[in-house]
Amino acid sequence: MADKKKALETALASIEKNFGKGAVMRLGQESALNVEAISTGSLGLDIALGIGGLPRGRVVEVYGPESSGKTTLALHCIAEAQKLGGEVAFIDVEHALDPYYAAALGVDIDSLLVSQPDTGEEALEITESLVRSGALDMIVIDSVAALVPKAEVEKSMGDSVVGQQARLMSQALRKLTSVIGKTKCIAIFINQLREKIGVMYGNPEVTTGGRALKFYSSVRIDVRKVEPIKQGAEIIGARTKAKVVKNKMAPPFREATFDIIYGKGISKTSEILDAAVKLDVVKKSGAWYYYNDARLGQGRDAVRAIIESQPELMAEIEAKVRAGSDTLNSINKPDGSKKSSVILDDDEPLDFLLGDDGDSKKAPSIPSSGIDIDAEDF
Repeated sequence: MADKKKALETALASIEKNFGKGAVMRLGQESALNVEAISTGSLGLDIALGIGGLPRGRVVEVYGPESSGKTTLALHCIAEAQKLGGEVAFIDVEHALDPYYAAALGVDIDSLLVSQPDTGEEALEITESLVRSGALDMIVIDSVAALVPKAEVEKSMGDSVVGQQARLMSQALRKLTSVIGKTKCIAIFINQLREKIGVMYGNPEVTTGGRALKFYSSVRIDVRKVEPIKQGAEIIGARTKAKVVKNKMAPPFREATFDIIYGKGISKTSEILDAAVKLDVVKKSGAWYYYNDARLGQGRDAVRAIIESQPELMAEIEAKVRAGSDTLNSINKPDGSKKSSVILDDDEPLDFLLGDDGDSKKAPSIPSSGIDIDAEDF
């Protein structure tokens, strides 16, 4: 036993000498267990993620339909990282970053590093160089769908380039993942949705860039609009739901709902008020809101304005909400009973699968001819 222990210590010393300190460590060591996080700018999403935000040294994917709030969420993450004194880079592959909107969301545009590359290879090379420097705390790639391979750029419009983008992403993530982990940088990939052709059952939606990003991501967040926010007849924002569909740091499938006000971003005060009501930190009776048996005001918008005007009160309520995060997660947990997508009549169960004689029928086959498969669906 003593010989085995001595041999192990010799091997560990040799590995540390060749590959550096921390190449091999005990899983229970404090340095391995403690995962630092940076806030997303959304109180509800921070709680849903289980560790108070996005984990350092990990790959994060934020995806959803167009104009659902993906870039807005990423900009809030950037602002939170900058508040902690961190260096952040934004790889604007879509060439669509609005500096005025970013500044309105709290981003320090004077210190933000921005790149607008022409090809996917250029974008990912820049990303690797910046991450490898060890100076970045966060980098955002907007978006994966716009990472056009050089081979596609050089070809004529309409020419097919099968699987190039998926191969590009797979190669890049193989190289990036270890560097991201060592430098404690958060890499946020914003992604778009496409639809598979010929899907009769199940969800036809699929993210672009192949499957590599799904595998390498420690956190995947699905962002969707729920309903518009109106002020009279004018639409001033959107009620938005963010679902953590993959989480290696805490239990997945938790949800957060927040307001995105156009031109202002995520309404933190609305989130705090809604969460406080759910936890009975702020009590609601009819249209009236009460805190510590004192009347705050009437109507959600009026109370939100009152809380926003009193930073000390807002901080006090927020602290109580964060203290009750476990309770809030159990309240916001999706209802598993709603997973069924097919409802059968009691009179004729499985009638669509059984013939008149009770023999099972085969599902109609879909001809492969005439169906155009997008390379991004691989």
